[in-house]
Order: sequence, then C-alpha cells, then structure tokens
Amino acid sequence: MNIYQPAEDSYLLQKNLKKYLKNKYKSIKILDMGSGSGIQAQTCRELGFNNVLTTDINQKAVFHLKSLNFKAIQTNLFEKIPKQKFDLIIFNPPYLPDDKREPEDSKLATTGGKNGYEIILKFLKQAKKHLSNQSTILLLFSSLSKPEIIKRTAKKLNYKIKEIDSQKLFFEKIYILKFHL
Repeated sequence: MNIYQPAEDSYLLQKNLKKYLKNKYKSIKILDMGSGSGIQAQTCRELGFNNVLTTDINQKAVFHLKSLNFKAIQTNLFEKIPKQKFDLIIFNPPYLPDDKREPEDSKLATTGGKNGYEIILKFLKQAKKHLSNQSTILLLFSSLSKPEIIKRTAKKLNYKIKEIDSQKLFFEKIYILKFHL
C-alpha cells in the first residue's frame, strides 16, 4: 500500500492548522492521527511545535514518519495510543463512501466505511478519552461523508462544533470542523 500523498484536502487542513497554531504555546501536545505523508506534523514542526506524536494504520507511512524523525506509532485509531491527553488532535481521515470500483490497495487511505462516515464516528467516540476541557480536534471530511450524521453524533457525544473552513471541489465539498468538549 502506498502512503497517502497531500491533495486539496491536506492543503486545506494545513492552511487552517497554521491559523489555529498562530498564538498557541509551543509546548502543547499534538496528535497527528492518520499522518500519511506527514504534511500536518511537518507544518507543526516548521512552526516550532515539537511535541507531536504521529500515527498511521499503514506501516509504510510509519516508517516514512520515523525517517522524518517523528515519534510514530502504527495503530488503528487509538488502539495503541498511550493513555494521555492531547491539546490538539489533527485528523484527515479516510472519508469517502465505499466504491466497489476503487482498487483495494488505496481503500485504506480513502474509504471511511460503507457510508463514508463510520471511521469518523469511531474516531470521535475514542478521542474523548484523550481530550481535556481545553483540547481541540481539527477534523476534515467531505459532503459525501454525510456531514449531518457526523454533526448529530458529535453533539450526542457532547462535542461543541464549529465549521472553520470549506472548499468546493468538482464532485464534493470538503469541510474543516473544530471540535471540543
């Protein structure tokens, strides 16, 4: 399986990550979930944030992240994440609905489940154990991921939600949402 390479979604998240980190303490604990190529973690590092843990389900991505001198863990969401709190969790998840025409080797990086939102909902449920009252999640997803279901579930989980950016693409709209408890 190949490492997910930055595309429009990655760059939109990167732009908003830079804005978010503008006036934050450099010592905050950051978790870059599903790091892929490491674009978000590298952005944090370039801005002077060095307390970054990267993760990915893809072993090749984890080797790549370690070669960039990041602490990296191969894990499916929070399965192998130490029981600690993070000030910021960044996640550009697989968010597309299952497409039978897509090659199996790319589905792990792009498909969020049958409907596109299953991984996101699982992430939001698991993330709560790793957040304090001051923690933030920056999460990206698509109009194809059924945003109303994601938002409704997040509210049931007591998240406060704010849409901070979006971008219209050819066949979808991608969103960046900020979640906190």
